[in-house]
Amino acid sequence: MQSSSTMCISQTQALRKRSSVSDASTTGRRLQSTSSHSTVGEFTAKTTSPKRILEKHDSIDARKCLVAQAGLENFIHSITAPLDLTLPKAVRFNMNGNGRMQTWEDVFMAEQVYTQCLGISKRIYQMHAFTHEPDRKFAYFILEEHNERSLPFLPGFDFYVLVFTYYNDNNEVTAVDVQYDQLSFFLHCVGLAQMHAWFMECVVTPFAIVWAKAYSKSGLVNPFTFMLQLVLFPVLLMYYLEVL
Repeated sequence: MQSSSTMCISQTQALRKRSSVSDASTTGRRLQSTSSHSTVGEFTAKTTSPKRILEKHDSIDARKCLVAQAGLENFIHSITAPLDLTLPKAVRFNMNGNGRMQTWEDVFMAEQVYTQCLGISKRIYQMHAFTHEPDRKFAYFILEEHNERSLPFLPGFDFYVLVFTYYNDNNEVTAVDVQYDQLSFFLHCVGLAQMHAWFMECVVTPFAIVWAKAYSKSGLVNPFTFMLQLVLFPVLLMYYLEVL
């Protein structure tokens, strides 16, 4: 009995050693998060690695959180609740790099003024989830805007904004960085984005697909022939219009 148990122990130890060696050899190739059970692919980069990506993934807090409010001020006060943040009077508010404000009072005032100037009668702000990095005192989320218009000929529209929030050791919000496609926003406001989307989908895309198929079958696909087409097409179009 003693010899058989000794044999089992030695076999178990040998299996564990082989298993640990096997795990060590595959760690660099296939790292798996304990929370998501999804594999991080093998790749090379200068400043990151699968191991560092997984370390970051395990340290962040990503959760679903529904906040829906009419008006920016109501929304801002509501989204601070999940992380127990407070709003001091001063804040570094960066509006897409084109507007920088230093107080919440200015932020709320500016939002009310340009909302009225753009003919927006009601704005419903929504957040459905956020990502929090406690080590960096940093959280970010996608802000969804539902915009209703004050004039009947102006189309309503939905828009999406990426919002980054920074806070200090006292859980006070110190900075907010808002990023969005500003040109797209104003094109939506005047209805040109909707017209452009229809034109690209119904007119340009079918023609582009026919051109791409013919171009691919020619066997001459390269940057030089592509640039040549860009030069010749407007010239031939202008010549055709003059002939007509």
